[in-house]
Amino acid sequence: MKLKISLSIFIFCTVLVTAQKAQRIAYIDMEYILENVPEYLEAQNTLDSKVTKWRSELDKLTRYIEKLKTDLANERAILTNDLIQDKEDEITLKQQELRRLESLYFGPNGDMFLLRKQLVKPVQDQVYNSIQDIVARRKYDFVFDKSSDLVMLYSNKKYDISELVLNDIVRDRKLKENKAKRAKKTAPNKELSDKQKNAIAAREAAKNKKEADRIARKKKIDEARKKKLADIAEKRKILKEKKEGARKKKEENKKEEDNN
Repeated sequence: MKLKISLSIFIFCTVLVTAQKAQRIAYIDMEYILENVPEYLEAQNTLDSKVTKWRSELDKLTRYIEKLKTDLANERAILTNDLIQDKEDEITLKQQELRRLESLYFGPNGDMFLLRKQLVKPVQDQVYNSIQDIVARRKYDFVFDKSSDLVMLYSNKKYDISELVLNDIVRDRKLKENKAKRAKKTAPNKELSDKQKNAIAAREAAKNKKEADRIARKKKIDEARKKKLADIAEKRKILKEKKEGARKKKEENKKEEDNN
């Protein structure tokens, strides 16, 4: 409480001093900004899901340890000293395992810390980078976080640059998306998604089938034309042979008439 009062006094004094120097002050609501950044919400959901899983595992182990203790208390009177010692050793081992998992998951350098750093920190860095860009453009001297432990007794909305930060993040995201789209258009087929690859393969298969059908139709037409030409040639040959036979027969008949 004393720390918050001291910080409030410090801010108040700072504002009085800096106001005399015409310095520019703004503030942000970090919670509001992060809640409106899709990447942060996705990262937070992933982290929350992992934390829920880890806590469930720890709760399950805790309940198991409590059951071991209850069973030992109920059965102690009928157990030998060796069995009692075995059960106490098992409880000790499970308690050690519980402490190890708690440290592994939620310790200072545990899985939650590392996963948060991996998922959430890049988004927070993006927000801070946007704030730095805005500060540089608008020449702010101080930017406070409304959602931090610093006590803001009053805040004028006109000094809130949270929307500017969000717009800067959205603009940066769109630039990256457009760049990715342009890269995807010029990228080789191996970088396309499976859906795009399937669509391209389907179009190529349809094109090949259409070309194969065209070739098959042309071949069929050519074969029909050749057969027709062959039939005509055969008919002409037969007709010519008949004419030749009739001419020879006529000549033979004439020779016979002349001889007679």
